[in-house]
Amino acid sequence: MAELKALIFDVDGTLAETERDGHRPAFNQAFADTGMDWDWTPELYGQLLEVSGGKERILAYVQDYLSDFQLPGGFEHLDALIKHLHVTKTNYYKQYAAAGQIPLRPGVERLLNEARREGVRLAIATTTTPANVQALLENTLGADSLNWFDVIAAGDMVPHKKPAPDIFEYALEHLDLPADNCLAFEDTNNGLRSATPTGLKTVVTVNDYTKDQDFSEAKLVLSDLGTPETPFTVLAGDAGDATHFTVALARQLCA
Repeated sequence: MAELKALIFDVDGTLAETERDGHRPAFNQAFADTGMDWDWTPELYGQLLEVSGGKERILAYVQDYLSDFQLPGGFEHLDALIKHLHVTKTNYYKQYAAAGQIPLRPGVERLLNEARREGVRLAIATTTTPANVQALLENTLGADSLNWFDVIAAGDMVPHKKPAPDIFEYALEHLDLPADNCLAFEDTNNGLRSATPTGLKTVVTVNDYTKDQDFSEAKLVLSDLGTPETPFTVLAGDAGDATHFTVALARQLCA
């Protein structure tokens, strides 16, 4: 029987609903500041989320949606434009987080605190940049919250982003733990496909963008982590008698 020793969390869409009301408007503001008329609507952004990583998402948009694309003035090549847009977007995202516009999903703070009390280690495995992770955590959980996590694997720390397994492999290596002793939390099929090859069992909490994706390889699929006052809905898998996600349930799933 495997003993639970660590929980590994994705960030965007998993810890918080960052995509629709955080990253998307930040991208749009970056486009406007650069004098571009691009507008990523919620529907379009949902399609672009099939691509992991903000810089990769911009490139996919240019390649797949803009057959007549021309570089705006001041940029000699597309890579320079993408880097500029991504830096600008990240600055806006940090402002939104500081203003309290990106709250954590239900049950996240409760589970993190319970894990810390129970001596279960915490880690992050995400394609978003370290700056975005820091902004979200510090503005929702406090300035010391980065220290809650033994490993923060983020952004370009690995060669290939999700659905490649690189980021979860990095997290496991730096935790110095086998996958059997850990449980992953994701919200997308790309994330699940990234975690599964490493041997990690994965809990998925869906959102409006991902609720119809294939999560057949997940250990448990939930509406969210739930709270004692607002129970989760089990969409697939067996949560037993649990009504909200606890360390005890994590141990059952890991065993």
